[in-house]
Amino acid sequence: MNVKSHLIFTLYTIYGILLKVMASKGKVRGISGQYPLVQNVTVTAGGTANLTCRVEYNDNTSLQWSNPAQQTLFFGDKKALRDNRIELVRATSSELTISISDVTLSDEGLYTCSLFTMPVRTAKAYLTVFGVPEKPKINGLTKPAMEGDRITLTCITQGSKPAADLRWFRNEQEVTGAKEVNASGKTFTVRSSLQLLVNRNDDGVAYTCRVDHVALAQAPQQATEVLEVHYAPRVEIIHSLAVPQEGQYLKLECVSRGNPSPDPVMWTKDGGELPDLDRIIVEGRELTFTSLNKTDNGTYRCEASNHLGTSSAEYVLYVYDDPTTPPPSTTSPLHPIPPDPTVQLGTHASDPTVTGSRDPNALGQHGTDHALIGGVVAVVVFVTLCLIIVLGRYLARHKGTYLTNEAKGADDAPDADTAIINAEGHHAHAEEKKEYFI
Repeated sequence: MNVKSHLIFTLYTIYGILLKVMASKGKVRGISGQYPLVQNVTVTAGGTANLTCRVEYNDNTSLQWSNPAQQTLFFGDKKALRDNRIELVRATSSELTISISDVTLSDEGLYTCSLFTMPVRTAKAYLTVFGVPEKPKINGLTKPAMEGDRITLTCITQGSKPAADLRWFRNEQEVTGAKEVNASGKTFTVRSSLQLLVNRNDDGVAYTCRVDHVALAQAPQQATEVLEVHYAPRVEIIHSLAVPQEGQYLKLECVSRGNPSPDPVMWTKDGGELPDLDRIIVEGRELTFTSLNKTDNGTYRCEASNHLGTSSAEYVLYVYDDPTTPPPSTTSPLHPIPPDPTVQLGTHASDPTVTGSRDPNALGQHGTDHALIGGVVAVVVFVTLCLIIVLGRYLARHKGTYLTNEAKGADDAPDADTAIINAEGHHAHAEEKKEYFI
């Protein structure tokens, strides 16, 4: 009996403990499930922001949204603030969602969701509003700019939040500018400057200022200006023939580059006017010879000018003879050999060594010249040899006389001093020895 009672008591104790544990778990679960859950929201100015507050295991307790100024926007499904931009999206026992349309920078801040339990529980969501930068403007462009001018292009954009980034492009190639950022309230004004030393290569070049910003991810803003540069002309002459020959067609084109365009151009020959011939035609920038001849030889000058300066170029025309063709053969060969075009085009027909019509006196004339030169060379060689022989005999004769006088009295002298005395003593009486050279 005691064992049975003890067993029953034990079972009741275990059952009580289980009930207590289950009750405590239910209580904890209810308390933790009644905290509101929110998320931060980011929106671009002019867009729509949705604010959502959720609660798990709500026991029909009311939810409320209020703005950064702690003004109630919605209490449950009841609108509390008269603002047409604020609308109810969803209101249930576990969720309260509202929307704010046409958001401005002043809407940015902490929004509070409140759960009216005992005590009241709250959660805060931060609404971030991006300021959209205005379309950029480019200042400082002078139209037209002159070659050699220094100009500064300045690009400005306002209203960005955070500060925008400005980038410069010369046509499609990016170039670097100097950036400056200034705060104005909640927004920023951004400037970027680009300094240029203008030259003729900048004429017609497009300079673009582009705004990069998180609020413009889909469609970046940009502004473009095209430079117009005025510069003095530069001239060159292009000819259609490398080796102009008699009877050929020749065209000279005066290519002038300048802004404003130097039109028309002026052609002259040897410092004067062009001859009035039907064969010479001037059409705009082109000078055409329909059939060349020797009278066309000379220096042709093309001149172009605008209000910034004058430029000219010259072309020296020398008309070569018409290539001479060989006389027809009396017998037609089986395989005719075509004439060598390099000989016909690269030489003058007046040169007898090339054209084949040799001068019959040319060989005799060259022979006479060679004989005359040979005779002159022979005479010079002969005279030189004669001078060498005469000079040699003269030097040899004087050397022999000196040796003979020096040897007088030296035959019987025992030493050099006695030889000298004997030589001086016999000088008056002895007969001078002489040597003869044949």
